[in-house]
Formats: sequence, structure tokens, C-alpha cells
Amino acid sequence: MNAIEFDSGATTCRGVHLAGVGDEMASDGLRPCVVLAHGFAGTVDSGLLAFAQRFRAAGLDAIAFDYRHFGASDGEPRQLLSIKRQLEDYAAAIAYARSLEGVDPRRIVVWGSSYAGGHAVSAAVADGHVAAVIAQVPAMDGLATLANLVRYAGAAQLVRLTLLGLRDQLASLRGRPPVMLAAVGAPGTVAAMTSPDAEPGYRAIAGPAWRNEVAARIALSAGAYRPGLQADRLPCPMLVQIADRDTVAPPKAAQEAAFRATGRAEVRTYPIDHFDIYTGAAFERAIADQLHFLRRHLGARSSARPVAEAA
Repeated sequence: MNAIEFDSGATTCRGVHLAGVGDEMASDGLRPCVVLAHGFAGTVDSGLLAFAQRFRAAGLDAIAFDYRHFGASDGEPRQLLSIKRQLEDYAAAIAYARSLEGVDPRRIVVWGSSYAGGHAVSAAVADGHVAAVIAQVPAMDGLATLANLVRYAGAAQLVRLTLLGLRDQLASLRGRPPVMLAAVGAPGTVAAMTSPDAEPGYRAIAGPAWRNEVAARIALSAGAYRPGLQADRLPCPMLVQIADRDTVAPPKAAQEAAFRATGRAEVRTYPIDHFDIYTGAAFERAIADQLHFLRRHLGARSSARPVAEAA
């Protein structure tokens, strides 16, 4: 595992690169590469490495990176969650993956979990040439997520988040430090996610770089971000992995995004909560399904002519 860095928007993003083992997925000496990114306020050390290591063992290269403003990457202010910048970082990571020695630039996979599960659709559509998408417990519709938040936390919670977001936006205009919002919290507290399983689930996978806060201005734009609506423009097959008991990313929105993918989407469902997919038996099932999907769609390709053509 090697440390990597690449530029995105004049800012340095950092992460890790794991080179694939063996030649199971190689074509003309080149391997596919999976580009992994995390969800809301997530960092590489919070559950991504286990997936990257399994891809490596299966013969695929893997890159996992932190967005600007988070974890090991540069960017001020810290903990600023900008959807636009995160999508720019995804594009920069894809370009970096294509430049790596031993990587097949035709077989890049965009892998996103939770909030990045939606990003994966947007990034794939914007790129137009990636070979596959994996959207794991994806947040496909910000409007549906806010409606879900109102159901479990009440309308007053949405008002509190909006007011906090306005305070942060005003602080930004005045050149002051961000007003922070907890990413997860116990039910009844003010946080972006307060369903009963959210805080214990996130803390169970959190690494040393993770901080339980984001600049509160994201509350003002989250509802307008609906990446699942772009699924009909995907240039490649997509695996959508849905947690049936998900209280963070509404399962119905993920199902609707898969439907919009017009035959390109494969759906797998699991009887689990949102954060269960990162560990234990749920992780084993999820990664097995991902590898099965990738072997079918990215199997080794050779530049040699078919026998009949050669004859």
C-alpha cells in the first residue's frame, strides 16, 4: 500500500494506492482500478481500506482518497463539505488512476459508499468513459433524505439545521471560522444524522482522521442534490447495494435510481442497517457481490484478434 497525492482545484488530495495481486483481471498486462471514496464527513481510514484490500487480493488496483478539507487532504477551512468540490476531487482521482503504471485506463470503476454512492453516479456521468459503478448503501436523493429526517426527528430538527446552516453561511461571508454541525448524534440532538443506529454505527468504523463535524452550510444545499436523477445517463453497468433497514439513505430512492438506469443497474438488498455493511457478515456478503459483479463486467480483455477473424 502506497501513499498517493494528486491535485484537484489547486489543492492536494491524498490517499492510498493498492496494486492488484496476480493476473486474474489483467489484460495485456494492465489491471482495472477501483476508485473509492467515502460518505458524509468520511475518511479513508473509516471503513474503506477493508474493501480496497479485497480488490487488491482479487487482482484489481484500488485507490482510496480523502476529499479536500477532510482527513489527510489539504483544504481550508477544515470539514467543509462542498458537493461541487467533492465531485471535482472524484474526477481528479479518476484521472490520476488512469495515469498509474499497470492500470488499464479503459477499466476504471467508480465506487462510492453512502453520500459518495450518489457521487459515484454523478462522477460516472460526468466522465462518460468509466467501465462500472458500485453504489453501496447510496444516498441518491437529498430531498428524500430530508423527508426521511423529518419522519424520524421531526420538522423542528429541519428548522434547527437550516438556522445553523444560515449562521455558518453568514460567518463565511464575514470571513469568520465555520459554524460546525455534528455529522452524527444521539436521537434528540442537533446533528445531520440522529437515527438510533447512526452514531454507534459511524463510531464503530471511525478511524483516527475522522472528525464528527462538518461546516453547517451543507444543510442549505443537501436537499437540492439528487444524483439518482442522472442514472438514466450512466455510460456503464451499475451495482446498487441497498440496506433494507437503512434510516440514513432511503432505500426507495436507491431503488428508483436503479430503475432509471434503464437496464444497466443490478440491485442487491441486505437485511441490515446503514452502517452494518462495513463489518462482519454483511461486509463479506457485500464485497463478494461486488467482486462477482466486477468479474462479469470487467473480465480480462485481450487485444488479440478472435480466432475466426485471424483465420
